Amino acid sequence: MDKKERMLKRTRELISIDSPTGFTGKATEYAKNALEEMGFHPSVTRKGSVLAEIGGEGEPLILTAHLDTLGGIICEIKANGRLRISNLGGLKAVNCETENVRVYARNGNIVDGCLQLCNASSHVNPDLSKTERTFDTTEIVLDADVSSKEDTLALGITNGCFVCFDPRFTVTETGYIKSRYLDDKLSVAILLEFAREVSEGKLKLNRRVYLFLTTYEEVGHGGKGGLPEDAVEILAVDMGCVGDGLEGSERKVSICAKDAHGPYDYNVTTKLVNLAKDNGLNYAADVYLNYSSDAQAAIGAGYDMKHALIGPGVYASHGYERSHVDGMINTYELLKLYLSC
Repeated sequence: MDKKERMLKRTRELISIDSPTGFTGKATEYAKNALEEMGFHPSVTRKGSVLAEIGGEGEPLILTAHLDTLGGIICEIKANGRLRISNLGGLKAVNCETENVRVYARNGNIVDGCLQLCNASSHVNPDLSKTERTFDTTEIVLDADVSSKEDTLALGITNGCFVCFDPRFTVTETGYIKSRYLDDKLSVAILLEFAREVSEGKLKLNRRVYLFLTTYEEVGHGGKGGLPEDAVEILAVDMGCVGDGLEGSERKVSICAKDAHGPYDYNVTTKLVNLAKDNGLNYAADVYLNYSSDAQAAIGAGYDMKHALIGPGVYASHGYERSHVDGMINTYELLKLYLSC
């Protein structure tokens, strides 16, 4: 199995683990176990992030990606037994209609269902196409024999239970990776492959490197605590934006110069751009006006570090996302150029 196949396999495994913000325990366990199998000694923070020193000496740097994803949480059990949900992170109903879900009851039951428009039959509802899709006009229809609130409660489902959407992961013959939650599990897979090559002696680091796989990024505070105090720099590996007005694409590694909260470190960003350019990588430098990262969160929390952001280009972010193996490989190669001797 080559590097590309390993990263794709790791991405598939990570995406198969339901881990919306606030419900990331199994993803944390997976990442910790993976690093232990490589011979590292990871620890888990109180918030469930995974931290491991992977080697090198001098000028400590944090490599970070996030394990948490979008999802939903039940905020009402209706009289008919169906569920109204509140979004976790930037999940939007318009991107989720007719998507299959798993509802995790706190008694251990997992109940399947589907997000549908309320009164979803077109032969019954002539205004179906005119209705704005929100989480008030849609509902979770359970794949269980329920017709009342009491029926649903009897399954152990209550307000506050988590709702996880089917990712529908696939890789096309042309190399496109399509799935929910490529933001940011594709980047986690890239970092775990980087750590694996370090552990096997295939990469020699040019400085001390910590791996920090966070939770709660999707709600803005994944990088605000638990970071090594001796670190002088943080490099977030997160999805690159693809859309109108941007240079990024699914086949490129994206380098973010500024996001919604402000610019990234000029010197670090310049070095990343020059490395990509001088070594023939397919890359884009862009400004993301509706975006933030754990590197930016760390700076906002008061950490005195240089910060930067790169990642594989991802189209249709926070929906049914698409990237490409080329973007994945270009991101890996830029990390290798920046951090190895």
